[in-house]
Amino acid sequence: MQAQVRPVAAAPTRVRHKVVWATLAMIAIAYLDRVCISIAAPSIKSELGLSDTQMGLVFSAFTLSYALFEVPSGWFADRFGARVALTRIVAWWSAMTAATGLASGFASLFAVRLLFGIGEAGAFPASARVYARWQPARLRGRLFGVLIMAAALAGAITQPLVVALVSRVGWRQTFAIFGALGFVWAASWWLWFRDDPRDHRGVNPSELALISEGGVETAEPDTVPWRALAQSRALVALCAMYFGAIYGWYFYLTWLPTYLLRARGFDLGQVGWLAALPLLAIALGVYLGGWVCDRLTPSFGLRVAARTPALFGLPLAACAVIGAAEVPDPFHAALLLAAAAGLAGLGIAPAWALCLEIGGPHAGVVTGAMNMFGNLGGTLSPIVVGLCIDRLGSWSAPLYSIAVLYGVAALCWLAIDPAQRICAAPVARPT
Repeated sequence: MQAQVRPVAAAPTRVRHKVVWATLAMIAIAYLDRVCISIAAPSIKSELGLSDTQMGLVFSAFTLSYALFEVPSGWFADRFGARVALTRIVAWWSAMTAATGLASGFASLFAVRLLFGIGEAGAFPASARVYARWQPARLRGRLFGVLIMAAALAGAITQPLVVALVSRVGWRQTFAIFGALGFVWAASWWLWFRDDPRDHRGVNPSELALISEGGVETAEPDTVPWRALAQSRALVALCAMYFGAIYGWYFYLTWLPTYLLRARGFDLGQVGWLAALPLLAIALGVYLGGWVCDRLTPSFGLRVAARTPALFGLPLAACAVIGAAEVPDPFHAALLLAAAAGLAGLGIAPAWALCLEIGGPHAGVVTGAMNMFGNLGGTLSPIVVGLCIDRLGSWSAPLYSIAVLYGVAALCWLAIDPAQRICAAPVARPT
């Protein structure tokens, strides 16, 4: 008898990996543009004659409009796909980055930063849609960790880079240089990416099967269940948690270089590197948080796995911020702030993975809602710092406010349950 020969399946193609690299590049460019203003702030403030309160409002203009347009932009990504959404987002924010260098005073700078936030809103929710379509469920915690890690690393690299560019060409030309990068990415994304892996010519059946492991969102979303969203205890808790966590994050993105210059006495060259430390720590923290979440899920379920990194990191982060406010040595204060940033970052990636679990086909809206409240916290943070400096002459008060909100964020995690889904998930996962 002749033995039956089974055909050998072709090895999976690797387009899904290229998709991840493309989103990492996009987020890195976003943070190059977003963080640039924090290092350039002393030069901008001096040339345009801005007060600390006005500079705080400029910082918050971006985060306010970014926050308010997160849900509409998340809905747009759900409805029309990440291909068109991310092309529009990156082209818009790149134009506004370049336009920042044209500002002539407070009003024009404030207006440009508002438009910048409107344009960039939706970048993370649209990336969530990409991962929901293109990546197996078992990797999503780590992938969100890597995505946010890329953002933080880009922000860290930006600090000394902007110091060098501002010293050589000035802050206006620096914004023009960074703005040009996004247009190249937007054109490349539009030409290459497809919302459905089945529509991409480079994807073979083996890769499609691999992508579908553990459940992958392929259905088109129906009418958004707004009432269910508003009444979801898990989503409300996620939004409140993210408000507290990102409130602290935006201190590192906005006022930290000025704090190190004025409150701790470092020179500009030292600030470029010391201000990068918290962002490097965030990069490590978000990756570790996502990795721990994915490792613990098979044994303990997603509920325990997602909570563990945050409930460990946030209380310790609060203690580190208090230590930074009280320690007399400037270098020790900088190190404690970096440690706080990294510890608080442990819960970030699990939160994004939970949004996919809770939201199902409405993941863009759910991630947009969480990120909206996070960035409302980010909007409040620079304003509080500016007011405390102008009215109280204090840098300690805003640091204590960060510690308090880290504690509140930790408590919120106790109310977050991935089993409370707004829509049924395509394939059930352990909870």
